[in-house]
Amino acid sequence: MQTEEYQRRDRDHHLHPFTDFKALGEEGCRVVTHAEGVYIHDSEGNRILDGMAGLWCVNLGYGRRELVEAATAQLEQLPYYNTFFKTTHPPVLRLADKLCELAPAHINHVFFTGSGSEANDTVLRMVRRYWALKGQPDKRWIIGRENGYHGSTLAGMSLGGMAPMHGQGGPCVPEIAHVAQPYWFGEGRDLSPEAFGRQCAAALEDKILELGEENVAAFIAEPVQGAGGAIMPPASYWPAVKAVLAKYDILLVADEVICGFGRLGEWFGSQHFGLEPDLMPIAKGLSSGYLPIGGVLVGDRVADTLIEEGSEFFHGFTYSGHPTCAAVALRNLELLEAEGVVDRVRDDLGPYLAERWTSLADHPIVGEARSLGLMGALELVADQGTGMRFDKPLGAGNLCRDLCFEAGLVMRSVGDTMIISPPLVITHDEIDELVRLARRALDETARRLAEHVVTDDAPREEIRA
Repeated sequence: MQTEEYQRRDRDHHLHPFTDFKALGEEGCRVVTHAEGVYIHDSEGNRILDGMAGLWCVNLGYGRRELVEAATAQLEQLPYYNTFFKTTHPPVLRLADKLCELAPAHINHVFFTGSGSEANDTVLRMVRRYWALKGQPDKRWIIGRENGYHGSTLAGMSLGGMAPMHGQGGPCVPEIAHVAQPYWFGEGRDLSPEAFGRQCAAALEDKILELGEENVAAFIAEPVQGAGGAIMPPASYWPAVKAVLAKYDILLVADEVICGFGRLGEWFGSQHFGLEPDLMPIAKGLSSGYLPIGGVLVGDRVADTLIEEGSEFFHGFTYSGHPTCAAVALRNLELLEAEGVVDRVRDDLGPYLAERWTSLADHPIVGEARSLGLMGALELVADQGTGMRFDKPLGAGNLCRDLCFEAGLVMRSVGDTMIISPPLVITHDEIDELVRLARRALDETARRLAEHVVTDDAPREEIRA
C-alpha cells in the first residue's frame, strides 16, 4: 500500500493524540512500517534513528524476539483474566515479586494499571485515602510543579502543571496546586544553579504554609522532568525538597514513568537522587513499550495503612495485572538485568553520551547542551551570549524537529528545547551518528532562521506523554 493511501485512511478515520487534527490531515502523517534495534523505517523507505525510544519507552530497542516469545507463550496459556474478586494468576505474582526486589527496600507492594496516566489516577486516590485512614481527612491538597507532566486523564492532567492542557480540560480536579519548576536555564539564570534550586524548594515550603500544612497530603514530581523539556534539577534542589517534606510530614510521590527502568543509569530515577518516595508511578520502560502496562510501587508506610486499616479500596481497572502484559514486562526486566543494561547506562553509555552531546554546545544556536544518563536536551537560542530566544512565530523548535526527521533522526521539540531519550541499547557508534545528525539539523535550522528578527520569548506549548 502506498503512503498516500495510508495517509488518506489516517485522515478519514484516525484522531491522533496531542494533534491539530486539521493541520495533520492537510500535511499527511509519517507512516512507520517496521523497526529494529534503535531504528524505525517509514513507508518511503527511510531508516530513522529513534532518538526518543518511541515515547521514552523502548528501552531494550526494537525487535527483541524474547519479548515476542514471552507474549506468545502467555497468550497460549492464559491470554487474559482479571485480578478482581479474590483472583490472581502466576504472571502478575512473578512480576510483583520482581518489581519489589528491584525497588528501594522500603517498597514492598505494587498496584497494577494499564498506563502511567492510570497510575497517577491511582496515586491521587491512594494519597487521599491514606490520610483519611490516618484520621486527617483534611489533608487532601496535592502539590505538583508548573510544566510537570503526569498523564492526560483528568486526574493526571490536573496533577501536571501544563497550562495548555488545563485550558482545554477544566475544571481540573480540585485541591491540587502547583509551584515553580527547577528549570534553571529557562527561569533561573539570574542566580547560580545551587541558589535557584534552593529557591524552588523554598517556593514549595511557601505553598505548604499558604495552604496550611494540616491540609497538604503530598508533593508529586518527576525526578527529571521529561515531557516538560528534559529538565535536570540543580544539585541543591532535591535535598532541599526532602527537608521541606520531612519538616511538614508530607508524602513524596516520585513519578518514575519516564525515569524508571534504567533511563538515568539506576533502576529508578529516585535512586540517582537519593530519594525515598512513598509512592512511585511506573509504566513505559516497564515493558519496553511492547505491551501497555503501568502501576504504582507503594511504600510500606502507605501500604501497611491501606492493608491494615483500609477495608475495601474501591479502585481498579479491567486490565490491572493483565497476564500477557505482565509476562512481557517480567521478561523485559529479566533481560535488562541479565544484560547489565542499567549498569552500562550509568558507567559507559551515559558518560559517553554526555561527552558527545556537550560537543553540540559550540553550535551558534545552542544555549545549553545538558544530559543525564540517556536523556538529553539542547536549548535553541538566537544569541548564545544573552540566551535570547528566537521570535515565537518562527517555531524554531518545530522547524528543527522536522529537519531532524529529514536528516534521519527522531529528536523531539518542546517549544525551543530539543530533547532525546534513545533506547538503552544504543551503541557508541550509534551515539556518534545521533550527534552527527543532530548537528546537521542544527546547521540547517540556523540557515533557515538566519534572516529573521529575534525576541526574548519562546513558546513551550508542545506536549507529549
